[in-house]
Amino acid sequence: MNTPIPYLGESLALLTAFIWASAVILFKKSGESVHPIALNLFKTVMATVLIIPTMWLFGETFFRPVSTSDYILLLLSGVIGIGLSDTMFFKSLNLLGAGLSAIVDCLYSPFIIGLSVLWIGERLNGWQVLGVVMIVAAVLTATSKEKQNRISSRNLIWGIIWGVAAMASMAVGIVMIKPMLEHSPVLWATEVRLIGGGITLILILLFYPSRRAVINSLLKSHNWKYTISGSFLGAYLAMIVWLAGMKFAQASIASALNQTSNVLVFIFAAILLKEPVNTRKIIGIGLGVGGAFLVTFG
Repeated sequence: MNTPIPYLGESLALLTAFIWASAVILFKKSGESVHPIALNLFKTVMATVLIIPTMWLFGETFFRPVSTSDYILLLLSGVIGIGLSDTMFFKSLNLLGAGLSAIVDCLYSPFIIGLSVLWIGERLNGWQVLGVVMIVAAVLTATSKEKQNRISSRNLIWGIIWGVAAMASMAVGIVMIKPMLEHSPVLWATEVRLIGGGITLILILLFYPSRRAVINSLLKSHNWKYTISGSFLGAYLAMIVWLAGMKFAQASIASALNQTSNVLVFIFAAILLKEPVNTRKIIGIGLGVGGAFLVTFG
């Protein structure tokens, strides 16, 4: 794809990885006291509000003369990729911790490529199949006997389930709008997706049985510095840079470069959160990231 700067999309994808890895650590600290639904709603509303002056600053219009189907597609992308996916991601992050979550999140690239196979008719070659096997092996290797590291079997199983579902829905949310991103302003597309995600979360909260407890977990939180800074980095800044990377680079390449965030999260979790690191986890992150690159570039 022609871009004003060589390798612009690839550079943005790598920058996304660093920003997101930093945000994940902050979200993990915030999630110790804030419910996943409340955290997702707060960061989505915050990002939506911040995008408005950003669009004005760059001279972008809030309403573009495009078809109704384009708006519906972006809103649906926000419902799936923000409202549902991010909530499940936060749930998985709380259960597994940042280090293990980073390994499960290696499934992001295979899901991107898998959807391309289903929707576009692409085929996996031998190297890509090996990459998928490596990623599955990474999750199994890193999570086996994890109970010894202070994670119960129940939390481990549900953490993996929520993490897999989060990566699958995130992939659906981005692949479905990839063709549209190539001819749409990034900030406009981001704002519409955020609105779709925000509406979804408000509806979920309205029908959630323990909605008062969910809201109180945010209002009575003592981790506001983590919630606000994580939301700024993860929901506002990372979202814009992520979509820009997808716009100016091939989806498969951008998704693989995004996966480098998993290595950074793994390192940050060990240094900043003091999460235990063992041989299984080191092998797991190596297999996972290596597999993600094989799936993408094989």
